[in-house]
Formats: sequence, C-alpha cells, structure tokens
Amino acid sequence: MRILLSTTVLTVMLFVMAIIMLIPLYFTISNSFMTEAEIQFNYSTEGTADEYLHLKWIPDWVSLEQYKTLLFDRMQFLIMFWNSVLLVVPIVFGQAAVAVMAAFALSQFSFVGRDSLFFLYIITMLMPFQVTLVPNYLAMDWLGLLDSRLAIILPGIFSAFGVFLVRQFMIGIPRAYLEAAQMDGAGYWTIFTRIMIPMSRPGIAALTILVFIDYWNMVEQPLIFLHDAYLRPLSIYLAQINEGEFGLAFAAAVLYMLPMLFVFLYAENDLIEGIQLSGVKG
Repeated sequence: MRILLSTTVLTVMLFVMAIIMLIPLYFTISNSFMTEAEIQFNYSTEGTADEYLHLKWIPDWVSLEQYKTLLFDRMQFLIMFWNSVLLVVPIVFGQAAVAVMAAFALSQFSFVGRDSLFFLYIITMLMPFQVTLVPNYLAMDWLGLLDSRLAIILPGIFSAFGVFLVRQFMIGIPRAYLEAAQMDGAGYWTIFTRIMIPMSRPGIAALTILVFIDYWNMVEQPLIFLHDAYLRPLSIYLAQINEGEFGLAFAAAVLYMLPMLFVFLYAENDLIEGIQLSGVKG
C-alpha cells in the first residue's frame, strides 16, 4: 500500500511538472496563430485598469499571416534556415563518423597511452564552452577560415563529447563477439563495420540527436566566427526581429523548434536506450 501511494504521489508530481513546463510551449504555438492586434492587446497593460497580462488559451481569430510572411515574404528567414541545415548536417555526420572510429580504437584496442588519451578527452569535456572559443578562433584565423562555414563545422566535427559517449557504449559490447569474428578470419574493418557499428546503433543515434539539438541551438559560434550576416544560422534570427512584430516572433519560434521536435520523436527510443546503456558502463 505504501509503495502504491508513493508511486501515485510521484506520478502526480511529475504530471504537474510536465504541465507547467508545457504551458510556455502551448502559449507560443497558440500566439503564433493570433493576429498582431490581438497579441499586442494580450501582452500590453496600457489603457487597462490593472497591470496584468490578458493571456488567452485560444485565439479569437486564427490567422496564418505570420507564417505566410516568414515563408514567402521574408527571404531572410529561409536563408538562415538553410544556413542552419548546411552547418548542422555536416557536423552531425562528421562528428558521428569521427566518434565511432575513435571510440572503437579507445574501447577495443590496447596501446600505450590509451587511458591517458581518454583522460584528456574527459578534461576537454569538463572545460567550459566559452574557454575553448578563443583557441578555436585563433586556430580558424591562422587557417584563414574565419567568416566561412568551416570555422564552425571543423570544431564541431572533432568534439570530445561524441567520442566519450560512443566509447562508453562500446565498452559494454562483449568481447566474445569480436573473438568469434576473429576466429572466423574477420579483420578489424569487418569487425568494425559488421559488428561494432550495428551493435552500437542506439549509442550512435543518441549522439546524433544530442549533437543536432546542440548545434541547431548554437549562438556563440555564429556570432564570433561568422561576420557575414547572410551566413548565420536560424538560431539567432529571433534576436533580429524588430520590436512590435510579436506575431512573427511566435511563428518563427514554432518553425524553429519543429526540426528538433521531429528528430526527437522519430528516434526517442534510441535516444533513451543509448543514454541509459552509455551511462552504466565505465
């Protein structure tokens, strides 16, 4: 009885917390379908007897004008959207490829300095992100890559996080599979492509989702490495919307989070499984 009561209380608490966290998302979607005049009235206290906002759960009049403006009239939005795609997709596939190969070596091969090398990876992960911006900026400047997409793509591909995550997953794969494959005459490349990659699919899927979300939301790198505004991604578009265009801001926010939502829903199970299995292996 006590266990059932504890479970019920915990479920109710989690449900309430989930509702609280979803309220801002709901208002963002709801306000994106409101007219500009209605939004101005809801979020303005001028000319009213109180000082409270007039939040509405349902629009008085559904309007698609904001979405039409963004998708057909504002070319800047579409340009920055494709800039995000051109930046994030190479980073996701590049980091996954590098992480899988490095993790295979760090988890399955025994060589001098392996543990020390992995320890350096962990130290790199523990550094605040802002600390690595200056070395990356100097390196990109020395290579002559500033104000180009490669200034963001290259540091993103060679990130320590991906190696750490996939390596933790591959450590848990029993060596009996590898030994059996070697007894059958399989080489390292065959073992890597036919055994390690298929068995590490949840870990790789979790990595790709986390990397996609992380770099889809990046702000500091574009502002520092890309001086040309036409190369900057969609993540900094909302800050450039003029004051008084609240409808555009809500609609842009909805369109901005759709790719992340689709990716998460498509591979939700792989993400959960990959993080769980990667976290319990040392």
